[in-house]
Amino acid sequence: MDPQAWAEPQAEALVQEMIGLIDARLPEVVSEHHEGETVKFLLKFPDGMVVEAVLISMQAGTTLCLSSQVGCKRGCAFCETGRMGLLRSLSVEEIVVQVFVARFVLKAPVRNIVFMGMGEPFDNYDNVMEAIAILTDPGGWGFGPSRLTVSTSGCVDEIYRFTKDADPALNLAVSIHAPTNELRNRLMPVNRKWDLTELKKSLLEYCQHPRREILIEYVLLKGVNDGLEQADGLAEYLEGLRVKINLIPYNSQRRSRFESSDEGTQEAFLQRLRERGYQALLRRHKGRGIMAACGQLNTRENSRSSIMRQTECTQG
Repeated sequence: MDPQAWAEPQAEALVQEMIGLIDARLPEVVSEHHEGETVKFLLKFPDGMVVEAVLISMQAGTTLCLSSQVGCKRGCAFCETGRMGLLRSLSVEEIVVQVFVARFVLKAPVRNIVFMGMGEPFDNYDNVMEAIAILTDPGGWGFGPSRLTVSTSGCVDEIYRFTKDADPALNLAVSIHAPTNELRNRLMPVNRKWDLTELKKSLLEYCQHPRREILIEYVLLKGVNDGLEQADGLAEYLEGLRVKINLIPYNSQRRSRFESSDEGTQEAFLQRLRERGYQALLRRHKGRGIMAACGQLNTRENSRSSIMRQTECTQG
C-alpha cells in the first residue's frame, strides 16, 4: 500500500481526535456568512465577546483576515469597527485560535494571514507579535513570515518597535487615506497624535532595510479624497519610500455619510499614481454583501447592553 495514501487518512483522524480533545476550549462558531468564495465567520469567547474573521479566496491562495481586538479605539470615520469603541484586546490564544478554526473546523486551506480584521494590531502589540512568533515557528504552524501582513492606522511608536523586532520578511501595511494633515485629521483621529510628518519619519526608517517595502492602503471616498489633486498629493508624500499602493473602493455601511467613488474616478486615481511611477492596484469588492469587506466588520452581539445582560445572567 502507498505509505502516503495510508498516512493522509491517519493524519486526518489524528486531527479530528485533537479537535475532540480540545473542543471544549474552542470558541463557538456563532455563524458563517458566504458570498461566493468569501466566508465571514463569527467566534464567541467564554466571556460572551464576539469577533469576526474572514476567509478570502484569491489568486495566490486563501487569505485569512484575523482580528486582534474586540472593537477598536482609533475611531476612523469610515470604519464600522471604530463605531464599536474598544471592548478589549484579544489574548495570544484568541488570536491563534482563529487560524485553528479556519484551518481545521472550517477546512480552509489558509495560505496567507493578514491582521486586517477588527482592531488596531499595534494597540495589542505584544500579543500580536507573540501570536506571529507561534504562527511562523517551524515547530508550530510553520507559516513563512512573508505570508503574514500586519496593518496599522499609523501608530508611530509601535512602527519603530516593529522595525526593530520583526523579521524583515514580515509585511507591514499602513492606512493613509488622505495626503494632508487637515483631511487626515478629519478621517483618522490617530493623525492628531502622530501626523503625516511623524509617520513618514518612521516609514523611512522602516525602509532602510533593503528587503522591506510597505503596502499603502487608501480608501476612496466620493468627493472627499478621490480627486487627482489628492492622487498627486499622495504620490508626493510617498516619495523616498518603497511602497505598493492598494486602492480600496469604499464599502457601504449601516450609518455612514460617505459614498464610494464611481468607477471612472477610481480608474483615474489609479492611472495618475501609475503615471507617477508607483505600483498601484485597485482592489475589487469581495464580501461586500455580507459585511465582510474592508471597514465593514462590526458585531452587533458586542453591544454594551447585551454584554451587561450576559454578565447579569452569569452572576445570577
